[in-house]
Amino acid sequence: MSTPIDCPFCPPPTDRVVDENSLAAVLNDAYPVSVGHCLVVPKRHVASWFESTAEERGALLELVDRAKQRLDDRISPDGYNIGINVGRAAGQTVFHLHVHVIPRVVGDVPDPRGGVRGVIPGKSNYLDTID
Repeated sequence: MSTPIDCPFCPPPTDRVVDENSLAAVLNDAYPVSVGHCLVVPKRHVASWFESTAEERGALLELVDRAKQRLDDRISPDGYNIGINVGRAAGQTVFHLHVHVIPRVVGDVPDPRGGVRGVIPGKSNYLDTID
């Protein structure tokens, strides 16, 4: 696959790289939703998780773990959301695979129950439907 000229992660911008391995890099998010929000991206241009190789997936997960440890040491968040958007219908706007690592703290939203299920408004808190 050729590298699109307008891809913001090809190559990963060196001024935002905070860690890397041979196949992937950790970047500070340009538009963070929380302090420490970062992205883990493969160095090869690939649109989605499902198009990446097993080796790339392993490299990405290694860096998710290292990003979490770095954030634990730096800001000690209370939790994390880790997510990948695949396709326009899922909200993907940059078509270069990227894994969001989003640190969370107690009280950053009124009711965090449901976590990533919140991508569908009104569907996140399934506990309200259980008697």
